[in-house]
Amino acid sequence: MNRQESLIVRCVRLVLNVFFTKTLVRFIFYKFYCYFNQHKMSVLAAFCLPFLLLFSSLFFKLNNNNKRRIKARLRQLYPHITAPLITPSNSIRVLLQSIYLVFFKSTKDSHIIITKHKSNALKQLKKSIRLIRLVDQKLLRTFKRIWSSARLSTTNHTYQRFSGAEIWQSRLLHIAFYCALGLAVVIFVTVPFSTTAQAIFISLILLVAYSLRRVKGQMATITMITLAVTTSTRYLWWRYTDTLNWNDPLALSLGIGLLLAETYAWIVLILGFFQTINPLERKPIPLAKDTSTWPTVDVYIPTYNEPLSVVKSTAIAAQSIDWPADKLNVYILDDGNRSEFAQFAKTIGVGYITRTDNKHAKAGNMNHAMTVTDGEYIAIFDCDHIPVRSFLQMTMGQFINDSKVCLVQTPHHFFSADPFERNLKNHRQIPNENMLFYGLIQDGNDMWDATFFCGSCAVLKRQALDDIGGFAVETVTEDAHTALRMQRAGYKTSYINIPQAAGLATESLSAHIGQRIRWARGMAQIFRLDNPLLGKGLNIAQRLCYLNAMLHFLSGIPRIVFLTAPLALIYFDAYIIYAPFVAIFLYIVPTLLQVKITNSRIQGKYRYSFWGEVYESVLAWYILKPTTVALFNPNKGKFNVTEKGGLNNTARYDWLISKPYIFLLLLNVIGMGYAVIRLLFGETTQIGVLLISMLWASYNIMILGAAVAVAAEAKQIRSSHRVKADFPGAIRLSNGRTIKVKITDYSDNGVGIETAHHHVSRVNDKVELLMSRGKKQYSFATFVCNTRDTQMGLTLRDLDLEKQKAFIQCTFSRADAWLEWQENFKHDKPSYSFSKVFYTSLRGFNNLIFHAPNELKPVIYFITRVINYLASLLPKKPNEVFKPS
Repeated sequence: MNRQESLIVRCVRLVLNVFFTKTLVRFIFYKFYCYFNQHKMSVLAAFCLPFLLLFSSLFFKLNNNNKRRIKARLRQLYPHITAPLITPSNSIRVLLQSIYLVFFKSTKDSHIIITKHKSNALKQLKKSIRLIRLVDQKLLRTFKRIWSSARLSTTNHTYQRFSGAEIWQSRLLHIAFYCALGLAVVIFVTVPFSTTAQAIFISLILLVAYSLRRVKGQMATITMITLAVTTSTRYLWWRYTDTLNWNDPLALSLGIGLLLAETYAWIVLILGFFQTINPLERKPIPLAKDTSTWPTVDVYIPTYNEPLSVVKSTAIAAQSIDWPADKLNVYILDDGNRSEFAQFAKTIGVGYITRTDNKHAKAGNMNHAMTVTDGEYIAIFDCDHIPVRSFLQMTMGQFINDSKVCLVQTPHHFFSADPFERNLKNHRQIPNENMLFYGLIQDGNDMWDATFFCGSCAVLKRQALDDIGGFAVETVTEDAHTALRMQRAGYKTSYINIPQAAGLATESLSAHIGQRIRWARGMAQIFRLDNPLLGKGLNIAQRLCYLNAMLHFLSGIPRIVFLTAPLALIYFDAYIIYAPFVAIFLYIVPTLLQVKITNSRIQGKYRYSFWGEVYESVLAWYILKPTTVALFNPNKGKFNVTEKGGLNNTARYDWLISKPYIFLLLLNVIGMGYAVIRLLFGETTQIGVLLISMLWASYNIMILGAAVAVAAEAKQIRSSHRVKADFPGAIRLSNGRTIKVKITDYSDNGVGIETAHHHVSRVNDKVELLMSRGKKQYSFATFVCNTRDTQMGLTLRDLDLEKQKAFIQCTFSRADAWLEWQENFKHDKPSYSFSKVFYTSLRGFNNLIFHAPNELKPVIYFITRVINYLASLLPKKPNEVFKPS
């Protein structure tokens, strides 16, 4: 039978090739064009043309140049179309790729060129796209002209006289302005729109925001924030007034849960905009040249169970800080009461303080040290944070300049990869979880005099600590609570966003989560015991900054709600958003796009789009319980020390940590399968809402897949962490020859160098390494451990204490050691970030297969095949080179 069918097809193909000519083919396409043009279906024509070309290729042999050009062009524009051509999968691929080519590609190679007689419908579509781009460019030029003219007008004499008029100081005028602004917002938020009006309204806002994203300056940022606040508030108003299903108890209860989660997200969004709308970017204040006027400083290095190898570098670097020796005292605060630490402190000449108990953990340790030291200021470093020599000169000027300053905080910088960076292999490619806080939020807090004390890399004024009774001991986050108390007492805080120390990130995902659990519990305890919204001493801005910090750690329940919300309709047929499909689409999708565009502009260098959801999803389940318990019983829970300096010497998958993500992932994957069945065999009236739920569930699967990928602990090859570097040095060979080199990386026991010549030395050769600190030059005995072209690896051996100090001063303690790290990241591109998260999610599924027990591998393999198949349907970038065969 199959042979007969094949024979029939070949006969039909022969007949068509004999009797039908190119003229008839053109005539068929012309008829299709007339039909589509008559019915105003230009876009549909653009989608259908690839299908028609593919279909016609079945019957017409491409034996002339024009047809070959068509075939080559299609092969270029649709690179992922597989054989055989006519399949359901290829139909979906062609449709999605056509949408991608028509709406998202801007290069001329991406447009569909059929022949000289191509369709006028496509010409009209291209004209429409060009018109949209032209409007976008004109808006961009207009906005740039507005902002530039506004900046120029501020220097105009008339403008200055006008802006300095007394009328602008009128309290009544201020009240009238804010009332008018509030009325305008209320109108835009609450006035009901028809579907058409909402579509026009949100399209205009998106067009303005899309054009503004490339305009430099704060006014453009404020405008985008205003638009984002308007659209998100309008969405929330619509949700409260029009989308609750009061006739279905299950849908109502689940819908209210989602609405509360969305309300939480809206509050955090608004507070985040307020917090970061105008980062201060404070600069260091120079000190007086007369060092005799400089104050005395005590350096505290608290430690409990960390190994001596971790503490050693920090203590030596603290001794090397550029400060008068008679005004600088370094102390190791050992709560572990270990004899080897006491001996080390005595050997290098620093103080050693211990106590008989461990009451109140780190806060109690530092309070005890305050009773036996007397410096005017206290600098604090976690035992793994190695300070650079310029630390005090970069921070102490703030205290000298203003006697009310009680705290100067600098960023926590990490030279080792955290679990996200190491396990996902994106170290120094994507900003880590901490960068948003230390790169942007703390600068925003500083603008509102609400800088947080972060427990390390900071200097505090002893008098301010004495006034509040020492470091706070009531919560497990003694740092933030201490800053809050000093601010309540009327003191000021400052933030210098220049890395002046670097340390070790958490070594494993479990340790990372344990650290975040402590932070979350502590912030919830502060919320209960010393709520910044209540009590005296804080202004409104300070209260809002602290509120946002505390709400951030209450994200556990809302995040789990978002990860499961689309399953309500899929599993239980519960309409948690009780509205027509078109209304849901017009309110949700544009609002999310608007918020993403705005956040990308504000946070672009410090947090890439979509990665925040991955971080929150990893932590959500684990911070849910401690924060809830702390809200009801704030005295429950104890301080847990984050382990540092460990070595993960085996690659493994942390099944215990990943259980919650895998469970949520299975719920969404099974829900997607069930949704497909309902889509094929269910009621046609539910297709729209089912598609939205499936789209949402697909996004959740992507986020959870990335969360699953983080749990695959990568093997740590080196026992010591390598730090990238780029500064000059030299080596002296055994024959006395000295060669200039570039230091490319270093660790506490080795150095990587680059020379100008090949094969300068061989493995195991003894080489003298020359490095400088200021005008002083030091030499270190090393051995060549590996060579490759112009690259060499040197190992340090048998360094005495003085040589160890000198090596740390020349490497980790360099004043410019960490200045370039924050500049390595380009501005966020949401499409790029989405693709990175998507492929990270695929890696998560592959990790599950690789590490899964043999009994579960078939099931996980099937799920992964489904995910990979769905990924194969997505649009692909066209091939760059077009060469017709």
